[in-house]
Amino acid sequence: AAQAAVAMDNARLYEAAKRARAEAEAAAQENERLYRDAQEANRLKDEFLATVSHELRTPLTAIVGWSNMLRANVLDEGSKARAVEIIERNAKAQTQIVEDLLDVSRIITGKLALDTRAAELAAVVEAALESVRPAAAKKGLVVKSEVEPGVGAVWGDPARLEQVMWNLLTNAVKFTPAGGEVCVRLARGTDARVRVAVADT
Repeated sequence: AAQAAVAMDNARLYEAAKRARAEAEAAAQENERLYRDAQEANRLKDEFLATVSHELRTPLTAIVGWSNMLRANVLDEGSKARAVEIIERNAKAQTQIVEDLLDVSRIITGKLALDTRAAELAAVVEAALESVRPAAAKKGLVVKSEVEPGVGAVWGDPARLEQVMWNLLTNAVKFTPAGGEVCVRLARGTDARVRVAVADT
């Protein structure tokens, strides 16, 4: 009986040790996973900050450069008008970047509010096109729009829809080689949905 009791105790101790070892291994694997996740989060954060810094610095460099030339009074009248146009365009681009960053914060905190109403997509597309035309012209890109007549309105937030269009078009202009083409097509399908397509070379 004593030997049986010892054997049972040993078996219990063995099982407890086995469980403890399994739990320790699971905890170690979880810690390793958390460490890898933290490393990946840090890498993504650094990548995000580098991208944001670059995106903010690009328009800022143009604004500062042309402002300095205006202050130094080294430009003729035609160049002065062009300088003001470039400064304004880059200031708007920077404002858009800041708005995008604030939107990310609002989305994360659940505070992003949509102002949904009937929105004319043709007007949204045209407004987005107007904002990217100067950058496209600088690269010698052809920007075309093919808007089907009578597309009508959709239910949505016009400002957010324009933001989406602006992002698509900005990327198209940014990554299309000089002399290429960017085309926006807007049409209503047979299922009453409206389709917007951005195509570039």
